Amino acid sequence: MKPRILNIIAFCFVLIIIVSCDRPQCTNTNPIFEHHNVESNLYKEELAKQLNLVDRSKLTYWLQKYEERGGQEYLHFYIQGGGLCAILVVTVNQWNKLEDVREKKGVSYRGAKFTNLQFDIEQNASNTVFIYKDFGRIID
Repeated sequence: MKPRILNIIAFCFVLIIIVSCDRPQCTNTNPIFEHHNVESNLYKEELAKQLNLVDRSKLTYWLQKYEERGGQEYLHFYIQGGGLCAILVVTVNQWNKLEDVREKKGVSYRGAKFTNLQFDIEQNASNTVFIYKDFGRIID
């Protein structure tokens, strides 16, 4: 009977750890984020607009995935806070502090929280791009 109790306790402990590491749910109220692809310029323009209305240091970011497309590398983040619930696709040109994430192609970092994510927003008439600069730390 004792091994069974220990197994139940171990299972509960693992379950608590898994649940506690997950990002909180958010509800999107922006129809542009709801009905447009994250790669569409309309989505990116709206995200840039919303990011300029909030204090970015109060936003939270969780890594969704790593992507390599057309010779360029990207990190996709769930972004929440200040009424914002969206996905941010960041172009990564300089992998400072992200070398391990790049090496593992984000796999062991999916769902990790990034604090103080910093990026530039570059816009022109035809496109909006978010360029990675730095982050505080990774909470996995």
